[in-house]
Amino acid sequence: MLGRKIFLTGGTGYLGSRLIPLLLVRGHEVTALARPGSEAKLSGSVRIVAGNALDSESLRESLSDCETWVQLIGTPHPAPWKARQFRAVDYRAVSASVQALKNSRIRHYVYLSVAQPAPVMRAYVQVRQEAETLLRQTDTPVTFIRPWYVIGPGHRWPLLLTPIYRILERIPATREGALRFGLVTVDQMLAAMVKTIEKPPASIQILDVPAIRLARL
Repeated sequence: MLGRKIFLTGGTGYLGSRLIPLLLVRGHEVTALARPGSEAKLSGSVRIVAGNALDSESLRESLSDCETWVQLIGTPHPAPWKARQFRAVDYRAVSASVQALKNSRIRHYVYLSVAQPAPVMRAYVQVRQEAETLLRQTDTPVTFIRPWYVIGPGHRWPLLLTPIYRILERIPATREGALRFGLVTVDQMLAAMVKTIEKPPASIQILDVPAIRLARL
């Protein structure tokens, strides 16, 4: 497999900071967008470009010859009272990226979305749904990755709910919802992202919780 040229936004975050080293060790070239002053948070042989993830012109100037875009921009620690931030940051980042896609060399866009539909976190889910709609309207193949909660360092408290999940997954009336909102690990998320980057879809691909759980490197 030939290494891919990857443009990554959100590289200093919880998943991005773990994904970049994994991509590099697998022979891919990674260009990471960083806000001025945050470059030190990125290390290794990643190519760092200073720019604004919410500005389409800044993004367009940073894309260079990259062929895969991994969009991990999002409001940290999502909560119901952060609805304005979801729209000002999460949605705006995707909207700007859609504009930057025009006439670019990007042939695959990977978007960190969220499990849906959902009875809670409605503002967060709505923004992600609207962002997905924007991306579906482009001519670019897109992978939507839809976890609910990612278990990893500093994010382990939901493991207490594991026995409840197991029961709900066995009951026909609750099985579908329990699977859609199931827990996934950081390693499973990273594996799912790497696999779709290395084997991009021809059009639209959705990786929900069951699919994420099956990902292996």
